[in-house]
Amino acid sequence: MGTRKESERQEEIWIPQAALAKGASHPFYQRLNQLLDENGFDAFVEGRCQRFYAQKLGRPSLAPGRYFRLLLIGYFEGIDSERGIAWRANDSLGLRRFLRVGLEESPPDHSTISRTRRLIDVETHREVFTWVLGVLAEQGLLKGQTLGIDATTLEANAALRSIVRRDSGEGYQEFLRRLAQESGIATPTREQLARLDRKRARKGSNEDWKHPHDEDARITKLKDGRTHLAHKVEHAVDLESGAVTAVTLQSADRGDTETLHETLREAGEQIAEVAGETNPPEAGERVKAEGPAEVVLDKGYHSNEVLLELAERAVRSYCSEPDRGRRRWQEKRQEQAAVYANRRRIRGTRGKRLLRQRGEKIERSFAHVYETGGLRRLHLRRHPNILKRLLVHVAAFNLGLVMRQIFGKGTPRGLQDYSVGLFLTLLRLMNALGSSEITFLALLDTSRLLPATSPSSKPLVPATEKNAPSATGC
Repeated sequence: MGTRKESERQEEIWIPQAALAKGASHPFYQRLNQLLDENGFDAFVEGRCQRFYAQKLGRPSLAPGRYFRLLLIGYFEGIDSERGIAWRANDSLGLRRFLRVGLEESPPDHSTISRTRRLIDVETHREVFTWVLGVLAEQGLLKGQTLGIDATTLEANAALRSIVRRDSGEGYQEFLRRLAQESGIATPTREQLARLDRKRARKGSNEDWKHPHDEDARITKLKDGRTHLAHKVEHAVDLESGAVTAVTLQSADRGDTETLHETLREAGEQIAEVAGETNPPEAGERVKAEGPAEVVLDKGYHSNEVLLELAERAVRSYCSEPDRGRRRWQEKRQEQAAVYANRRRIRGTRGKRLLRQRGEKIERSFAHVYETGGLRRLHLRRHPNILKRLLVHVAAFNLGLVMRQIFGKGTPRGLQDYSVGLFLTLLRLMNALGSSEITFLALLDTSRLLPATSPSSKPLVPATEKNAPSATGC
């Protein structure tokens, strides 16, 4: 066994760029850059962002195409903070190529990213989201007729112990001490304060408390059962392709029946705008310009008002109905007709299939965007700032659907397992054929079968691997 000789090792002074190591994610980002270039992404964002940049004043700015690519990296690499995105871009040669940053250049730091985000408004970020929907429509991945809508909560960048009273500005502990002193306890202990706090009603009311630095955050119960300051985000998903057609950010204390109409209106506007600009080849039909024809919902959205309004808009509802027992319909004939029509639809074969797809497609988008995408815990405050990051993050998820169709993999991490899956496929093929001509060493050399890094070459994706059902859709 040899010994280490690190002290005697001397690095080369000049290294050609072609000799630099390339990871498995490099072909993915190169093909993603090719997709963006073919659709004129940089020219589009530069035209939209031109009014936010001065001609000669200030320090050198961050180009719009590079800024939005940095936010795309946040999704594809599962990075939650802008500081983490800047560090990863500085560390990875593959991401440098994706950003088109030379080896002699320094990628932008997190302060430049955050300053550019504050500079560009929410509407421009929404236009980038719409542009990605147009790419989906050109690939035939957007129909816009059957939508599923659901909501989830995101943990706010605010501590619950820092909340203050809306009327007086007192902190939580100061408020408890004042209550204890008013009840006759001059110097209350921690145990006495805790006992007093347990007996209070509505102690976590959003009407009484707020966070001093993020007034948009609301006290709510998260999916895992913890009580925390949070925001509510709602997705409208095309159930035919799994693409997210609209994303809205709401206060976490608003009910589903209140936020549905805003998300449905946003989805209709996005679909109408894409339909006015795009006619997908090979799709067979144009995207429906007037908005969705069917909406699939869970039981949290079920109410007389919601079903009646959907019926008036000529939108068929497939909404799961909670068990409310026998109901009385005096002087509510229209509401009764809407509820009974929805009940007939969800009991049919098509209704049951759409409800299963709702649980599959919408929960998959939540898992990709917020779990593996790293945005379940926010590092930004105030709804405009959060919505900017959220729109581009979900747009990256939609780009992943396009990449999965043309490249075979929707994320760089999915590409890393490509050689392993191909190796196992060849092993199964050899076992089925009973062939002894393929040696074990030849099977190990699967690196040559990876997708080529040249933008003009097409990836070699086995049919068994490309069409195999995936639990996450990567």
